[in-house]
Amino acid sequence: MTQQDPSTLPAHPDPGTTTEPSPARAVRLRVPAPLCLVGLFLVVYLIAVCTPFGQRAENALFSENGANPAWIYDWSGAAYQSSALPPLEHTAMPTLLVGIAVVAAVTLVRRCWWQGCAATGIVVVTLGSKELARMILPRPDLVDAHASLIETSFPSGHVAIPAGLALGATLVASPRIRPYVTAAGMLWLAFTAGAVQATYHHRPSDVLGSTLLACACYSLATRLLPTADAPGTSRHPRALPAVALALSAAVALLAGARDDSVTQSLVFAAAAFLCAVLLWFITARGPARRTRPSH
Repeated sequence: MTQQDPSTLPAHPDPGTTTEPSPARAVRLRVPAPLCLVGLFLVVYLIAVCTPFGQRAENALFSENGANPAWIYDWSGAAYQSSALPPLEHTAMPTLLVGIAVVAAVTLVRRCWWQGCAATGIVVVTLGSKELARMILPRPDLVDAHASLIETSFPSGHVAIPAGLALGATLVASPRIRPYVTAAGMLWLAFTAGAVQATYHHRPSDVLGSTLLACACYSLATRLLPTADAPGTSRHPRALPAVALALSAAVALLAGARDDSVTQSLVFAAAAFLCAVLLWFITARGPARRTRPSH
């Protein structure tokens, strides 16, 4: 039997020892996802609302033509005696109530009590934090804007409804259909975010702020759920992410398009599409793993 030099053999760490993580990985693990999302929310607010540059940039997206040139105008509820697609205009509250009822029904059918409570909490906390942010985050007039442009609109309540309901529905859905529920929620969120911008109800920062709040609530809920009830990374057809993102981009462009400005249309569509991307990312990444220190 030949003997091998121990220095040439692969090293096998002792099962009782643990490998020290790199400093960069250690820092990354210490920052929870909900805190990162709340931080991004504050960054969007500070840049877009609390700086002259941000206010001028967003105010420049509003022209004197009003909401009429928006492609979605006839279906936004802004036109006289027009029908509003949920959750625009007067359909916001009925949409919210129906959505919560659907989440409760799915919870009863699937008997997923923890997920149902978490899903309802996502919707309630998202809307509650939106109202709180409206009260405590002012919009200072830094650029002597027109009176119609200094009203507090950050974050958007209309966008908070589809964002919160879509994430809540994703949480209570069965793993087999969860990716498709998420894809449908992306389309709904992209449509709503584009429409409220094109009709001059909200700015790009408003829709991004609401989406970040909803994603932070979802991330917190998945961390607080018991390990057995936390949603894992769902399997989905390989083409589904590409198809969902492509359809979201198309819906965002249609909902955010205007006849009077290509620049405004592209900016509104980009912000709406980014909302859909955030929703897909936060649901696709799976819950944070709970690790215990080794002794």
